[in-house]
Amino acid sequence: MPSNNTTKKLRVALTPQRLPGKARVAAVLEAATAVIAEKGYDAATMAEIAVRARAPIGSLYRFFPNKEILADALIQRYAVLINQSFDVIDRQVAGQSPEATADAILDFMIHLHDESRAMSGLLEARSGYSAKRLEFRKLALKRIAKTVSLCAPALSKGQAGDVAVILLHNMKTMKAMKFGENVPNSPGAANELRQMNRLYFASKLK
Repeated sequence: MPSNNTTKKLRVALTPQRLPGKARVAAVLEAATAVIAEKGYDAATMAEIAVRARAPIGSLYRFFPNKEILADALIQRYAVLINQSFDVIDRQVAGQSPEATADAILDFMIHLHDESRAMSGLLEARSGYSAKRLEFRKLALKRIAKTVSLCAPALSKGQAGDVAVILLHNMKTMKAMKFGENVPNSPGAANELRQMNRLYFASKLK
């Protein structure tokens, strides 16, 4: 017979097939993101997540048999959110100004702030996920470079990748300024960064 540890590893999240189940799972993942962002992974409890999601605790465990499986689902969801966010940006590229696209890229991390905080807390708490942080960074750089290439097809793949690195640093700085994350700041600094980012982005499209 399999050991308890083996049985635990074999358990997986239940994928809902009906709309009510899908809505409940979405609510649970949103609640888990909020609780972990506020308290960290270790301090977050399944009971509090259920309360925040307004879901019966039994329903929570039905879809996510333990917190580790819920954490796996959150990590998968974060990658999906990154791709969905850039899908939206890419669809709008043709119909908007370079400045608007530059702003959309710059604000990406602000829009996913709670999700990013939750991921940071989760990845720091679980040593087995140390490689995931690098995977997320590579995914973000890949998607930024793709957007850059859509706006400036003449750039080589390497050049688009270089621009993506600079834009990612600008995105991180903007998020840190917005949420007071221990960086030098002033009332007008965020606007200056936004203007600088627009000018840099536009210069690469010429």
